[in-house]
Amino acid sequence: MRVARFRHAGGISFGAVEGEADAGPGALTVAELSGLPMDVGVRFTGQRWALADVRLLTPVFASKIVCVGRNYAEHAAEHGAEVPKEPLLFLKPSSAVIGPHGLIRLPAQSHQVEHEAELAVVIGATGARRLDRAGAAAAIYGYTCANDVTARDLQRSDGQWTRAKGFDSFCPLGPWIVTDAPDPDAEVRCEVNEEVRQLSRIKDMIFDVPTLVSYVSHIMTLLPGDVLLTGTPAGVSPIVAGDTVTVSIEGIGTLVNTVAAMD
Repeated sequence: MRVARFRHAGGISFGAVEGEADAGPGALTVAELSGLPMDVGVRFTGQRWALADVRLLTPVFASKIVCVGRNYAEHAAEHGAEVPKEPLLFLKPSSAVIGPHGLIRLPAQSHQVEHEAELAVVIGATGARRLDRAGAAAAIYGYTCANDVTARDLQRSDGQWTRAKGFDSFCPLGPWIVTDAPDPDAEVRCEVNEEVRQLSRIKDMIFDVPTLVSYVSHIMTLLPGDVLLTGTPAGVSPIVAGDTVTVSIEGIGTLVNTVAAMD
């Protein structure tokens, strides 16, 4: 199931996106769900809209966004960094999240902002702590696309990553949550203005998804709606105002955002 959060004439709702995955927006519909689907399950209200007639929003509210660095060997190599012996974690604030077609805003403090296409994992379990691999897999609600936008020059100069990763708009998520696990051979792709910049596969991660969720759960309690970004492949590169950044993950969907100067 594809679960979206969307704005319509009557307000904001969650809904199930219906139709063939490769169909255009004009061929898809969204069926409204009652309440928060990860809390109450799938309960249809009977209301439906054409997907083209609603606006997709960020698909989840996250109390925290836990991110993994250097989880693709080629990405570590392009920065001259060693592959970590265990997952390398950092956090993004929830205020960094934007949805499909939201604007990535370039902060005045940075002169080198870069894209990072990633598979994002959405937690569905309540109070997930100290999970083994099986428990970690069971705690996952679904998957979406993410862009771990990074001010690379600030990351280098600060010596730690909070400012570089934490600006408003630096965590696009969407377009929806897919509740089925993706094929490990699924392609992770980033295009800037239709030019391919990143291209890899989920199976190329150093630490796989259950390992990451289990590892994080031994450090902090995971809550419904929390998001785990699983690392980016090689090919990260600068983005500038006017660019269109497209993150696509096979079997999940496509996340499109435009880059603009900060207000």
